[in-house]
Amino acid sequence: MRLADGTARRAATSTVTESIKADRRLPGPPPHGGRLISRLAHPDERDRWLAKVPHVPSVTLTAREVADIECLAVGAFSPLEGFLGKADYESVVADMRLASGLVWSLPVTLAATAEEVLGLKTGNDVVLRDPQGEPLAILHLEDIYAYDREEEAESVFRTSDTAHPGVAGLLAQGEWLLGGRVTVLRLPRGRPFVSYRLTPKEVRQAVADRGWRTLVGFQTRNPIHRAHEYLTKCALEQVDGLLLHPLVGETKGDDIPADVRMQAYEVLMEGYYPNDRVLLSVFVAAMRYAGPREALFHAICRKNYGCTHFIVGRDHAGVGNYYGTFDAQDLLREFAPEELGITPMFFDHSFWCKACGGMATAKTCPHGPSDRVALSGTEVRRRLGTGEEIPPEFSRPEVAAVLHKALAEREAAAAAQRPGG
Repeated sequence: MRLADGTARRAATSTVTESIKADRRLPGPPPHGGRLISRLAHPDERDRWLAKVPHVPSVTLTAREVADIECLAVGAFSPLEGFLGKADYESVVADMRLASGLVWSLPVTLAATAEEVLGLKTGNDVVLRDPQGEPLAILHLEDIYAYDREEEAESVFRTSDTAHPGVAGLLAQGEWLLGGRVTVLRLPRGRPFVSYRLTPKEVRQAVADRGWRTLVGFQTRNPIHRAHEYLTKCALEQVDGLLLHPLVGETKGDDIPADVRMQAYEVLMEGYYPNDRVLLSVFVAAMRYAGPREALFHAICRKNYGCTHFIVGRDHAGVGNYYGTFDAQDLLREFAPEELGITPMFFDHSFWCKACGGMATAKTCPHGPSDRVALSGTEVRRRLGTGEEIPPEFSRPEVAAVLHKALAEREAAAAAQRPGG
């Protein structure tokens, strides 16, 4: 039972209804919580805050927190207006809901060390600086609270194993959390993929301009291959438009870099997708690797971008062997459709079947493993490293060429930096 208190459920529904009334002119379906949040300061407000910055204590953000600031600024994390306070944090960790009862599966938090907390006081403001020391946002500090990192790890990641990248990041951060609304002074500098960095409002407007009534979102942190293409095209048969929305925030070191993944999307858009039915944009958040909880989080965020449907395949947002193949799908089924406000589209593991002569899944193909072409990410990386061919049944030749070229350039750069290189 995700929300035992019926009164809290009714209160949350009432709040959502009132928010929807306030945002009724927004194109597309209602955002999560009913209102698309914007925390980006107007220029005059920004200038007033910048004048105060030298006299306000500050905290330096991590790369993940910088990405979260951008998501908060543009409304990707609606209804959040800042970093979670204690009541919301504890409710999210324990029950996958905000204190209001609204579904929310991942803690969006700002960690600080004991040294950074010294001199901070609730009710005051804190300057949030990017890793280069430049002021990025103002935190209106409402909560300073301790938390149990191992408890969060077990609840959110289902493990406290430090080999899990999400757990490792959590255990390395400060022992205090700072909660409160943020006023974002500027978006992060040097942001890549600017032309693809559409805000939720911009995606919604683009969808409205195209006359689409239904939109399915697709998330991946990996290079797109034939199985992904198959899932997205199956989904597109059922809706008006497809939002290809790869995550470009921080990922673990052995994941394929975002710029390479974007090149793979671009070559597919040129030759294999109908441009009048597909929109390519990017999701700027960092990867948490929280498996089922992150799948739910990804669906909620795409709801804010105007998606009516969201693709959930095998081991969504998983890493290693920490989650079952269809755990993410099982979790999303636990929530009532009216609570999610977005329709998950569940897919089985897909592959090329040599006997069928095309893409298929276990639901549609009667043949055995020997007829199926499906490579693991590890095997793809191995083939890239050795220069071996990636089968066209697994990856479009244009995508394979992008991956091989990127790896060759990286190896050449590394060789040039070695002594005598």
